[in-house]
Amino acid sequence: MNWFILASALLTILGATLGGDAIWLHYIFKPLTTMLLWFMVWRASAGGQAPYRKAILAALLLSLCGDVFLMLPMRLGFELGLASFLLAHLFFLRAFTRDARLFGRRLPLILLFALSAANLLVLWPGVGPGLRLPVLAYMLCLVAMTAQAVSRAFTLGTADGKLAAGGGLAFLISDTTLAYNKFHAPVPASALLVLGTYYAALYLMALSVRSKSVGDQPLARSSDQVIG
Repeated sequence: MNWFILASALLTILGATLGGDAIWLHYIFKPLTTMLLWFMVWRASAGGQAPYRKAILAALLLSLCGDVFLMLPMRLGFELGLASFLLAHLFFLRAFTRDARLFGRRLPLILLFALSAANLLVLWPGVGPGLRLPVLAYMLCLVAMTAQAVSRAFTLGTADGKLAAGGGLAFLISDTTLAYNKFHAPVPASALLVLGTYYAALYLMALSVRSKSVGDQPLARSSDQVIG
């Protein structure tokens, strides 16, 4: 499964980079990669982490919708894509509050908010008036999701927490690069940077489900032994 995901992601990036007659690779393999990641999470054993897994599945499904909408060559496609990913971040946030208090560690929230606010000041002149409110709302959801993922990682200290935090940070890097490329100035190798970090983010989120599932199993066995 991992090799299929990697190959599909690389073909997506190749199609976006080459463009022209190769753009069909991007159109086919971009949603396919996210579908494979969704399937990877769907296959993971639920066990005691069912609410976490369900929230990640919903977030990946909304990310898939966002992938498709963003490929539409019109402003409406961008707005629908933005809305889909905003909802995806809310479901990621829901997953990260299943076993950790919201913003239990305040420092990640403060630092990431300050960094994103600085970026927004640079980008703001290039954002059209009709997009300013949606972009602001999206930024707040993205920062909240990432800050909670990092806070949760520090609170729990588990492998799945660290994977999810890495995914959140990768998502923040991906969307920040995309925003600079769209609203400020062309970013060199933008397709590689944006899509590479995007798929790294989704893959780490998916791995966190599998890691959490594996981590739950010893606890379940121990409980069985105690009951027996």
